[in-house]
Amino acid sequence: MPSPSPVESQNAAVQVPARCQRFLAFDYGLKRTGVASGNRLTGSATPQSTIAAAGDARLAEIAMRLKTWEPDALVVGVPYHPDGAAHENTARALKFARQLRGRFGLPVYEVDERYSTTEALAQGAKDADAASACIILEQFLRSLS
Repeated sequence: MPSPSPVESQNAAVQVPARCQRFLAFDYGLKRTGVASGNRLTGSATPQSTIAAAGDARLAEIAMRLKTWEPDALVVGVPYHPDGAAHENTARALKFARQLRGRFGLPVYEVDERYSTTEALAQGAKDADAASACIILEQFLRSLS
């Protein structure tokens, strides 16, 4: 299943099959990856413990989370400059989304995550990565048609 582009996720309703009810979202970082779980029914997300690992260790931790939460699909926040231009972390997050898609065989939706960390910090989040993943997932859930 092709994923919508981040801009499509931001600006239009996302076409997600009705069978996709439970989601795990990720705020990808080089050293830490924020995680949130949520579902379509409530339209809300809950922060989960942040993964403080990289490479294969990160993917192993994600595999354990997938066993625990059994999501129907995954959501990855993709950062952009304020003007919408891509940067190094944009490419890294897109690569991470491709890795998840290939390794776990679940649909992966990419969401423009501009300002999610800033918003999480402004809300006083103790774990900005997990709070940012929550913001990303709630934005995604609001976009579902």
